[in-house]
Amino acid sequence: MKARVINLIKTYFLFVCIFLLQKPLFMLFYCKLYAETNPADWFSVMYHGLPLDFSLAGYLTALPGLLLVISAWTTASWLRQVRKGYFLLMAVLLSVIFVVDIGLYDYWGFRLDATPLFYFFSSPKDALASVSIWMVLLGLLAMLFYALLLYILFAVVLLRGYRKLKVPYARVTVSSVLLLLTGLLFIPIRGGFSEATMNTGRVYYSSNLRLNHAATNPAFNLMESALKQKDFANQYRFLEAAEADSLFSTLIDPAVAGAAVKDTLSLPVDTLLTTNRPNVLFVILESFSSHLMGELGGLSNVAVNLDTLSWEGVLFTHLHANSFRTDRGLVSVLSGYPAQPTNSIMKYPRKSQTLPSIAGKLKEVGYQTKYYYGGDANFTNMRSYLRSSGFDEIVSEDDFPLAERESKWGVYDHRLFQYLLDDLKQEAEIYSPKDAPTYRVLQTSSSHEPFEVPYRRLKNDRLNAFSYTDNCLGDFIRAFKKLPQWDNTLIVLVPDHLGAYPEQVENLTVERYQIPMLFIGGAVKQPRRIPTYGSQHDLAATLLAQLGIPHGEFTFSKDLLNPSAPHFAFFTVPDAFGLVTPDNALIYDCKAGRIALDEGVSPGRNLPLGQSYLQKLYDDLAGR
Repeated sequence: MKARVINLIKTYFLFVCIFLLQKPLFMLFYCKLYAETNPADWFSVMYHGLPLDFSLAGYLTALPGLLLVISAWTTASWLRQVRKGYFLLMAVLLSVIFVVDIGLYDYWGFRLDATPLFYFFSSPKDALASVSIWMVLLGLLAMLFYALLLYILFAVVLLRGYRKLKVPYARVTVSSVLLLLTGLLFIPIRGGFSEATMNTGRVYYSSNLRLNHAATNPAFNLMESALKQKDFANQYRFLEAAEADSLFSTLIDPAVAGAAVKDTLSLPVDTLLTTNRPNVLFVILESFSSHLMGELGGLSNVAVNLDTLSWEGVLFTHLHANSFRTDRGLVSVLSGYPAQPTNSIMKYPRKSQTLPSIAGKLKEVGYQTKYYYGGDANFTNMRSYLRSSGFDEIVSEDDFPLAERESKWGVYDHRLFQYLLDDLKQEAEIYSPKDAPTYRVLQTSSSHEPFEVPYRRLKNDRLNAFSYTDNCLGDFIRAFKKLPQWDNTLIVLVPDHLGAYPEQVENLTVERYQIPMLFIGGAVKQPRRIPTYGSQHDLAATLLAQLGIPHGEFTFSKDLLNPSAPHFAFFTVPDAFGLVTPDNALIYDCKAGRIALDEGVSPGRNLPLGQSYLQKLYDDLAGR
């Protein structure tokens, strides 16, 4: 049994070592791109890339582990041949992936995923058109050499000793132990016991995207993207291209439509703020909805602090969530990019890193950026998205003591708010209005299933959880008002999506997407109510316009205070979309191919508009 257990362990760690050594080889090949890195960066890349290496090694060790289990019952020659064939296949496969990845990175600017495969199998001639015959031959020779090297390594370390294995006397015990050890590979494969399963975003640790790319395991990245890859360009083809283009042109902001406007820096006519360079703080409220606020026609005893604060700031009374999940809502809020019905762009790091972002635009004009989340920032590739969006620092559950991670989702909201408040207090000691402005985002999580919070005011667990987060927010605002930064700060309160309440709300109803958005803080000029119809992804254009920052690259985002911009709410849910204006609320069921809701004085008006909008969204997605 000892020999078999050792062989299994050696198999796993041999794969890990191979993946580990590929990282400095990649950086050496692209030494010009990493010329400004120091030795610590190289070790950091190797260290932070380990989670994907551990995971993929687990996948690749599973079959050898099962073969070792079988070997406890028979040592027939066919078993040895299967094992040899497996490691030969792995040597060839890993060699091809590594060499192709190195060859394509200079062209694509991202680690190997399923995108090149899609292009190759759809049109091999076009895919190879820009590659010289000598480059192809050199690549093939490199693959052959590396595959041979890997197979020799497998043969020496793993296969040679396998020939000496005999059928043990206690075969039941031996096979049971080996089966248990093979089953334990599930732990590194999944990435531990947290809510988040392993994904490429786990290794995105730096604001330097090149270092994140170097830390990425290309074989894992290829596997992950291949399992999720879709032909976006052929989805949601409702209209002829020319008709879709024509209708879509009526739905975009003038700052997107006009190149001259796009490049012009000017302050808005309708100014909400006392300064065009305030500190900006987003508080993203997990699952909140308009139905929790008395000021928006909902319950009056739940979000009592939001209701009170709404009279101190600017309340947008007809805002709609863009989707139904956090990963989609975050991209809508932070990048001004609409959610898709059956897809989340955050799960495609190669695409999400091409999105415009509020953080990126603010960094261009001197803002410092930081993100606060009390849970696992690796969930649904969130870390990679945040890093590529421009956040220099990310606070997550790992920054809190284990004793404070009392919630299923990490730390409770009051501890997260306290972390931010401590940062602000420390900053206040040396604060000057002339300091570089800051852009911070705090994402709450406690108002989420299972609704267990250290607070009891309402009997209903769901409503009590919302009341708890609202109370945390109120306490934070009252403490923040005592600090010198308050007078120069804009706070944007906006949910990620509606969830949990109303408890029985249907997806194909407008009520499912009604959420509040509130601007408060010392930088807000005066309280107001804004009745304009819009969605979360309109926040980007609205904020940047208030700051006098061009937002032309935010194709789908509209300035809610610009009377020249079209105003409507757009949202998606599997597999449907909605487009709402004052005269028509329409929801279309894409899978059924029929209208699910059509209300207002102009029924049916929004159907072709919504179809063109979704079609152009997928055109944009396919091109990223």
